[in-house]
Amino acid sequence: MPEKTNHPKTRLLLVDDDVELCELLTQYLGSEGFEVEAVQDAATGVERALGGAFALAVLDVMMPGIDGFEVLRRIRARSALPVLMLTARGDDVDRIVGLELGADDYLPKPFNPRELVARIHAILRRAGAHPPADAHEPAVRVVVDDVELDPGARVVRCAGRPVELTSAEFALLEVLLREAGRVVPRDELSRTVLGRRLMPFDRSIDMHVSNLRRKLGPGPDQAERIKTVRSLGYLYVVSGMGRPGAAPGPT
Repeated sequence: MPEKTNHPKTRLLLVDDDVELCELLTQYLGSEGFEVEAVQDAATGVERALGGAFALAVLDVMMPGIDGFEVLRRIRARSALPVLMLTARGDDVDRIVGLELGADDYLPKPFNPRELVARIHAILRRAGAHPPADAHEPAVRVVVDDVELDPGARVVRCAGRPVELTSAEFALLEVLLREAGRVVPRDELSRTVLGRRLMPFDRSIDMHVSNLRRKLGPGPDQAERIKTVRSLGYLYVVSGMGRPGAAPGPT
């Protein structure tokens, strides 16, 4: 059973045209220690997501007028706000499109509210809103070739340029960089990055890897940075220009 949050003022934005569902979730999430603002209009949802001080947005795909995908596009154009998409059960296309557009995770409808809370906690931990159990340990910067990741500042630079990543992409890249040169199984990535075991036909990790490849571009030697190892997982390739290393982050 998911633990209740220790952050009673953590604010969530809920964007869904189902008034009854919004009322139920507002009450349930409120009992879990969250402060929820619910809106049923997509355009208003974009405005609030960009203008409000929210830790995360829960966004439904199927809405009249502007659908959830367009809302997500508009948010991602200007903000890295973590977004959890609510999709139709069994609709893999919705899930893939949402992840391609930068959603941090998705949850098929209908869902168990406890599962929703668990997903929210996992995303907030990745985004740094909930400190991990070992938060007393200093954050360690990771450098592999021309990529530098600073978990303390939550900054990624590639060839000196800043790269904007979602919370899931950031967590995934950190795991791959720290394990550079080793194949990391997809199930291990799912448990570490998404906070859940890999489900059959779940493409979440694959889509996040695809987004990372696009944002980072080719390696210093123009080779692929993240290699797919069929039936196993992914490997971050270390070029001849450098070796994986770690150094203390900024103090």
